[in-house]
Amino acid sequence: MKIKTLIALLAITTSVMAQDRKIDVESKVVTNHEVTIKGKRVPYSATVGTQPVWDNNGDPIATLFYTYYERTDVKDKDSRPLVISFNGGPGSASVWMHLAYTGPRILKIDDEGYPIQPYGVKDNPNSILDVADIVFVNPVNTGYSRITDPKANRSTFFGVRQDIAYLSEWVNTFVTRTNRWSSPKYLIGESYGTTRVGGMAYELQNNQWMYLNGVILVSPTDMGIDRSGPVEAANRLPYFAATAWYHKQLPSDLQSKDLLEVLDEVESYAINKFIPVLAKGAWATESEKNEAIKMFARYSGLDEEIIRQHNLDVPYNFFWKDLLRHEGHTVGRLDSRYKGIDRMDAGMGPDFNAELTSWLHSFTPAINQYFMNELGYKTDIKYNMFGPVNPWDRSGDNSAESLRKAMAMNPYLKVMTQSGYYDGATTYFNAKYNMWQTDPSGKLKDRMSFKGYRSGHMMYLRAEDLAQSNEDIREFIKNSIPPAGTPAKY
Repeated sequence: MKIKTLIALLAITTSVMAQDRKIDVESKVVTNHEVTIKGKRVPYSATVGTQPVWDNNGDPIATLFYTYYERTDVKDKDSRPLVISFNGGPGSASVWMHLAYTGPRILKIDDEGYPIQPYGVKDNPNSILDVADIVFVNPVNTGYSRITDPKANRSTFFGVRQDIAYLSEWVNTFVTRTNRWSSPKYLIGESYGTTRVGGMAYELQNNQWMYLNGVILVSPTDMGIDRSGPVEAANRLPYFAATAWYHKQLPSDLQSKDLLEVLDEVESYAINKFIPVLAKGAWATESEKNEAIKMFARYSGLDEEIIRQHNLDVPYNFFWKDLLRHEGHTVGRLDSRYKGIDRMDAGMGPDFNAELTSWLHSFTPAINQYFMNELGYKTDIKYNMFGPVNPWDRSGDNSAESLRKAMAMNPYLKVMTQSGYYDGATTYFNAKYNMWQTDPSGKLKDRMSFKGYRSGHMMYLRAEDLAQSNEDIREFIKNSIPPAGTPAKY
């Protein structure tokens, strides 16, 4: 009996081990829930699953994992907005905005965004699900999304133009399957996701014939806008000032002012006085250089001699390492409120990104638990917080110009930018610069808006900013839907 039992167990074990670990090309699990948003009950369904990416022959070559939240007590779906959400990387899953920003369930963290145990999720009383349905999309190799055809060429997916093209095609299919062609539609992208959605706005119009009401840029990249040289160096200064103010490293007269008052002053200096000195380079007078060094030190919290040694061009890496060097700490890249500890205080840059380590600490267990336990999606596939997408073809990055053309061609289309003042990866001032340079004519600027928050790259992690940033999206949606019967014309 013992031998027979052992043989049976071995057979079962072999059978289990022989199973392939693959994601289903097509899958769907639907569950029903409710959440209280702004004091009102909102019933909704959550559809979690996969939808194929096809090649030109109609054969599936990859599948994208998505989560679709749909309010269930709304009868008129034609006028119900649909928000299509992407994160960045470019190899990042959609977990960040899904589980910490706009979705109905939100990460358990403290009010400033730091991890707490036990891990998990809770209701999001600020979710935009009261005013719009939301789909969170994971590009290939992020989340549970995968290439399914081993013969498929990786270059089909991993590049600026390729990413925009196949994701736009995927969105077309999703909108058709969910019968949302009549709905006002919005793209929201974070970080590299802004490069993605800026390009998609034009691609959807031109090759999918899908016209949007709005694009939301959260912590935007450079979006193909050149700012090398003096502009790049000068544009760092307002972010340096914000971070130094937060850590109380500025002179007392500045430290006693509100952050926004300080930033107004620094922005004015950077544009009107600092750029001209940098542009002159070695031909700037000694007095001009000395004055610039003095002002840079005043606004950045760094020593004048260090600034002189860098020829007024202090890189981000050094700033993150040096600002609190005297205290034995580094500051974070994506959110400079976070502090780190290095092996040694000497050096030109931090050993690790303190903020990203903190975020992975709290997000990873929560998203895995959430899909399995609450949404009922079970798989042996690893959820890629960051997936293998390199080499990434960065040629053809001109998403700001693509977005401008989309806006020019579509009078309905509006754009909102959201940035955290303490973001050192995609700084708030560079986000403003994007707006200024996207449409140099100024003919479209009445359809562009900027919102800043006292947080970092993921400004929604801070409880106060979570409430305000979601409210800003609500207002943006409301203001970007024209009265019934309003023609799209100039």
